[in-house]
Amino acid sequence: MRKLGIILGSIKEKSSSKSLAKAMLPLFPESVEVSFISIEDLPLFNPDIDKEGRRPDSYERFRQAIREQDALLFITPEYNRTIPAALKNAIEIGSRPYQQVAFSGKPAMIISQSNGSLAGFGANHHLRQSLVFLNVPVMPQPEIYLAHIHTIVDAQGNFLDSTAAQFLTDSVQAFLDFAKRFES
Repeated sequence: MRKLGIILGSIKEKSSSKSLAKAMLPLFPESVEVSFISIEDLPLFNPDIDKEGRRPDSYERFRQAIREQDALLFITPEYNRTIPAALKNAIEIGSRPYQQVAFSGKPAMIISQSNGSLAGFGANHHLRQSLVFLNVPVMPQPEIYLAHIHTIVDAQGNFLDSTAAQFLTDSVQAFLDFAKRFES
């Protein structure tokens, strides 16, 4: 893997997903170019405007950013037992036009997190289900659910819990190994 795109499920300025992503950046080898793929400026997906001459530029920028990656890392909170609306919208945009899915074939790792004890379990599974349908090979093990995220990482992106930091270090290595299977 040479290029990894990180997609955050939350568009909050001070999201825990963003803090966790910052903490994880040093876990990737220097040979991996890591970039954040923003979903903040994406208007709601509308098939009526997703046509030549009417398609928002942000749709194409997002799709192109996905296509340029070798692999993807999704870090998301859970809202109402599923993924946030902004992330669902991004998945809809990246899954079109039909049979031109930008995500297709890109290995992915999913991390869900929450302030509570459920660790984003529902969001993790809903996202996994959507991505598998879009031909995204999702790393099966380890599954990563982080409860009480405020005890794992601070707002500046520093790890607070050495056990969680080691688990994520091991998870990144597992993902690097998993992603190698899909290199051409």
